[in-house]
Amino acid sequence: MTVPDHIEILRTLEFVERHGYALLFLWVFAEQSAIPVPSAPLLLASGALIHAGRLHIVPAVLSCMLAALVADTIWFELGRHRGRQVLRLVCRLSLEPDSCVRQTENAFHRYGLRSLLVSKFIPGLNGVAAPLAGNSRASYGRFALYDVAGALLWSGAYFAVGYLFRDQLETVVAYAARMGSNLLLLVMALFAAWIGWKFLQRRRFLKELDVARITPEELQQRLAAGEEPFIVDLRSGPAEEPALISGAVRISPEELTSRGQEIPRDREIILFCS
Repeated sequence: MTVPDHIEILRTLEFVERHGYALLFLWVFAEQSAIPVPSAPLLLASGALIHAGRLHIVPAVLSCMLAALVADTIWFELGRHRGRQVLRLVCRLSLEPDSCVRQTENAFHRYGLRSLLVSKFIPGLNGVAAPLAGNSRASYGRFALYDVAGALLWSGAYFAVGYLFRDQLETVVAYAARMGSNLLLLVMALFAAWIGWKFLQRRRFLKELDVARITPEELQQRLAAGEEPFIVDLRSGPAEEPALISGAVRISPEELTSRGQEIPRDREIILFCS
């Protein structure tokens, strides 16, 4: 490692150390408020500073837990009063809005408030876990308990990695400093390529879907004419929720494989979802 590289690392760590716990609070609060500022690099750097004795573990963790709780409480209350509107708003930011609502609701219905323990490790679930908890009518006390525990696990894990791999972290920072603007351009190019691939994948899926789509009016006409297609209700939500179409069978997308034997092979199959 050259002298300039070492100076650059010191400046980076000194910046984090100087602003310390306030920086942790504001950065985590911003990320949990759905602002695209990933906290992982800051948490790793903070772990390295904890190893060096320049930050203290207890106030660092408390800063992250408090920031997450404040931001998630706002989303919790929005979810309680606005329900699915908030969920759909968050999912519009996703490149796969068609599946975002279903996947996140299914995950929450399966694990309930326990999903808050790991939601911050999962980008797709992190943004919607709190409003889903509010929409589920869970008590705020139970929500806060799971949310704080999840923030503790999340921040503690990153602090531990930064603490244990402080030397390797310095090497990465030094390499990034040598690359300078080229590293930023590389990251931006890879991110743009990933977005482009997801966009093309979504367009291809929607194009294929349009070919096999049937309108509700067409289905009603066919049922009135005496046709008997096998209708599968794929909507997300509690299993006890009644089907909208008489005779339809409620099967979640995750159960299609395990319950495939319930679907006949000698009838036309029509799937519908919300």
